[in-house]
Amino acid sequence: MKPRQVTPRLTGHLEVSTDLGAFLGDKRVRLLEAIDLYGSISQAAKHVPLSYKAAWDAVDAMNNLADTPLVERSTGGKAGGGTLLTEHGRRVIALYRAVEAEYQSALDRLAKTFASEPVGDVHAFQRLLRRMSVRSSARNQFVGTVSGLREGLVDFEVLVRIDEHLELVAVVTRESAEQLGLAIGSEVIALVKASSLLLIVDEAMRISARNRLWGEVQRIVEGPVNAEVTLDLGRGRSAVAVVTRDSVESLGLAVGARACAAFKVSSVILAMID
Repeated sequence: MKPRQVTPRLTGHLEVSTDLGAFLGDKRVRLLEAIDLYGSISQAAKHVPLSYKAAWDAVDAMNNLADTPLVERSTGGKAGGGTLLTEHGRRVIALYRAVEAEYQSALDRLAKTFASEPVGDVHAFQRLLRRMSVRSSARNQFVGTVSGLREGLVDFEVLVRIDEHLELVAVVTRESAEQLGLAIGSEVIALVKASSLLLIVDEAMRISARNRLWGEVQRIVEGPVNAEVTLDLGRGRSAVAVVTRDSVESLGLAVGARACAAFKVSSVILAMID
């Protein structure tokens, strides 16, 4: 029996922005709907969920950006609140939901076109979308596959193959390894903070850091105390380090200079996408 082909399902959240910033998104619309339901911003905040302050901040931002207030204060309320959705607020919600439905229809049509594309291309695009959805404060993010696992008494040493020229080493606890379900061939994202990178220029220097990424200085952005240095690692990859301005001067760093970003195995955080 020939296996049934499953059309990839794409879903997204609509966000409406202005020149002043984000105005309306899924969470804010759900907040407005909850205010209309409960008549109380405290109850609405719990429903979303949001903190009471975050809910009021969102309401104030929307009211400030809207021509007509979406929410108004009043005495009373279903839950002793005193917050009501205006008629204009209801119209905005209805418009948002209508546009959101059209947006999802467009995604559904796009998903159907995937059925005629090579399976490899579809899966590659899906993986890219999942990777781009990861939000992290770490400036350095490398996607790779687990190429080696060495089990210790309390932790695992994990080798992550980024490409044929680059392999990173990370150490995670046994519990973390089990929670992530790490196995040879697993796709992971290696996250490293810019402040964890040590820059060196002497290839003969011996250091304990096992991860060493050699490249060419592509950009230096100087601040009052620190500087952000971007290294071009080749093959479309880069690494960002934050060092002091004194370090930039003492190392003689300049655009085009060769340098190495080194970091300890303990500085690598591993993440997986379901």
